[in-house]
Amino acid sequence: MKQKHLLSLKDYSRADIEDILELARKVKSRPGDYRKALEGKTLAMIFQKPSTRTRVSFEVGMYQLGGHALFLGADAIQLNRGETVPDTARVLSRFVDGIMARVFAHQDILDLARHATVPVINGLSDLLHPCQVLADLFTLFERRGGLEGLKIAYVGDGNNVCHELMFAAVKLGMAMSVASPPGYEPNQLIVKSATRDAQKSNRSGPEVTSDPKEAVKGADVVYTDVWTSMGQEAEAPARAKAFQGFMVDQALMARAEPDAVFMHCLPAHRGEEVAAEVIDGPRSVVLDEAENRLHVQKALMVLMMSPPG
Repeated sequence: MKQKHLLSLKDYSRADIEDILELARKVKSRPGDYRKALEGKTLAMIFQKPSTRTRVSFEVGMYQLGGHALFLGADAIQLNRGETVPDTARVLSRFVDGIMARVFAHQDILDLARHATVPVINGLSDLLHPCQVLADLFTLFERRGGLEGLKIAYVGDGNNVCHELMFAAVKLGMAMSVASPPGYEPNQLIVKSATRDAQKSNRSGPEVTSDPKEAVKGADVVYTDVWTSMGQEAEAPARAKAFQGFMVDQALMARAEPDAVFMHCLPAHRGEEVAAEVIDGPRSVVLDEAENRLHVQKALMVLMMSPPG
């Protein structure tokens, strides 16, 4: 893998992504082989947003690789008191071997990577969420043995997960359709960028519609996320109204392929974006996705932070 940082899968080749997934398979099946892979290494974890899966998976992952993870909450470092992101990146680079950051503004991730001399991993930004999507891809890879030709239908808010899924789908030869209500579609610049990537391989780019039934037809994967993300709480009533008819229920799942799976990055709100009988039913792989955050991130850290050679 040639990339120093993980800011987005947009920057990665198909081969890069497949290398991560293959190493994740090895790490998951033979964890003992990697228990000293990052011995003596330290990962700084910056959290502007609360987290369950991101914090636990990175912290446990570093421990299982023989390294140490340092939690830096919003109130624990000087960023919260006005220190610049470039200064934070430069200083942390003197202490640690890698930086993972979960932030609001995507520009903060870009600035960290620009000024750090160690690898920077985007643990989530308001624009993109590559770590989650790597776990999603690995979950599908485990179940299907390959990703080429699969169709992903994303129903809901055109958010960071949706954006990253579009980049990943076109890199790996998957079709993707997105159904969002008017005003909540994915970022048009992201759609255009993913479409340009698809055209390089003579493929069609992501399809965007306002009709969930149309998007889900023939899908191998039906994916959704919360309608109101962190930082958007004031918009919750308006969003709840706008997203009526976008809940993934049994009737909507019936329009997908018979063996289609349901995916959600969690946390989930049953009875809002997804019906309980779907997320808790036999077609749901949400717990596999959550667990696989650990394995793909271990693979990613080994590739990015282990000594060369």
